[in-house]
Amino acid sequence: MQQPNQRGGHRVAQQQPSNPLAIKTKKNQVDKNDYAKMALVQVWKKEWWRALIPLVLISLPAVFDFSWWWISIAVVVTILYVLVRSAQVMGVTQMEQSSVLFERVMFEIDQRQILMKRNDREGMALQWDMIDSVTQTKDAYKMYLKGPTPDQLPAGFRGWLAKTFNVPIFLYLPHRIFNSPNDLKLMDSLLRRKNFLAA
Repeated sequence: MQQPNQRGGHRVAQQQPSNPLAIKTKKNQVDKNDYAKMALVQVWKKEWWRALIPLVLISLPAVFDFSWWWISIAVVVTILYVLVRSAQVMGVTQMEQSSVLFERVMFEIDQRQILMKRNDREGMALQWDMIDSVTQTKDAYKMYLKGPTPDQLPAGFRGWLAKTFNVPIFLYLPHRIFNSPNDLKLMDSLLRRKNFLAA
């Protein structure tokens, strides 16, 4: 299995002993279109104000010498920015490194790791220190992976661009894939112990 967006994880080629205390889920496959929509919502909830920057800056001359040309150019540049940024986010679903996010896998989750398993012999392990944050909705967990560290980024302007316009990569675990309400309680408890959910 490939590593998600090269943010870590290691492949498990042979069968590992199963942890009897692990939380085991049913198999699940995330739809690429659904994933892209969730990623877009996440990005624009945080970055909506950035779309206003070209709109305001390019419209500024119209305050002193009004012309519909300034307004039109500002609107076009803003729309182009929104389209390019959205295409960048949606492009994650097409990257080979991210393909593991869209495979049909089951999860085994314990204190040590999150194991994504295609079957009993193949899988990929993510350590908890690779998880940046977890959000919980009424019907799912989203486990966001940490982005690249400063020493993994290119130097100078390219590094700033990569950091500023980073795309969130996350594991999506719907509640319906858990085998029982007790497993959901155990998952909540584990995430609280790891300080990903408020106590």
